[in-house]
Amino acid sequence: MIPDEKIRNQLENTLEKTDFNIGKKYEGKVRDNYTINGKRIIVVTDRISAFDRILTTIPFKGQVLNQTSAFWFEKTKDIVQNHVISVPDPNVMVVRECRPLPVEMVVRGYLTGVTTTSAWYTYQKGIRNFCGNILPDGMAKNQKFKEPIITPSTKAEKGLHDESISAEEILKRKLVDKKLWEKMAQASLNLFKRGTEICAKNGLILVDTKYEFGLDEKGNLTLIDEAHTPDSSRFWIMESYKKLFSEGMEPVKLDKEYVRAWLADRGFVGEGKIPKIPDDVKIEAAKRYIMAYEQITGKEFNVTDEDINERIKRNLKKACF
Repeated sequence: MIPDEKIRNQLENTLEKTDFNIGKKYEGKVRDNYTINGKRIIVVTDRISAFDRILTTIPFKGQVLNQTSAFWFEKTKDIVQNHVISVPDPNVMVVRECRPLPVEMVVRGYLTGVTTTSAWYTYQKGIRNFCGNILPDGMAKNQKFKEPIITPSTKAEKGLHDESISAEEILKRKLVDKKLWEKMAQASLNLFKRGTEICAKNGLILVDTKYEFGLDEKGNLTLIDEAHTPDSSRFWIMESYKKLFSEGMEPVKLDKEYVRAWLADRGFVGEGKIPKIPDDVKIEAAKRYIMAYEQITGKEFNVTDEDINERIKRNLKKACF
């Protein structure tokens, strides 16, 4: 594990934005995308977003996300094909260009969350039909579902909020057809099952996650964006979960839920001015990201203190971009 002081020293050396003269650029909440010759260069920055707002930067976060996704794409390529071509830099992935589908596939194994789109938020309000899933009465926060449920959402434009939606509504709106929906749903459940099994071997609970799919040039379903990262997923420490749950306490988390909860405790859930996030919170968030990577993959997280932009430029040049 990287010492706190090394993380503190990197607070001013984070990758906030990029400006490479490569193809056409599109800037997402966390990723800067460059398209050229049927390929997409995805640069994962250190920006962190929550409640659909960009908050600040976290040291090493982009590297964690990119390398974690690379690990999972390799581990799940037998379930559904993915878009990866190469990983020329710790923060960069070169992928095949795909046509994104307008539905995010959210799979949940537990009743939890703090956002207004979370299962627990709606359950507290007495709602038992959540995106077409009928939930039983008497459940407690952080309780495991009998079986994972799919709670899709629309893919919102930048600056807007995603909308939770049912499979029935997806088909009614013709966002995707029935055959494609069934493929997406089955692939999502299979991916979640694989993720759950691998995480369990490493002492982690994969609580919930989201998957994004696209269609390649031949119309084949393709997993895109990211997979089982601390941004797209919730992870809890397995060893302490049962005891903490029985005592009505929160599980130990290794994901950006820590930052979401910190903001929610201060009354911020997406509207109004973003509270200033202190350095100690950024350092703790970085530690949790790094710990998640190491525990998921079983690999040591290696870093340098060189300028990230310059390193990426050098590695993209080597990769002939």
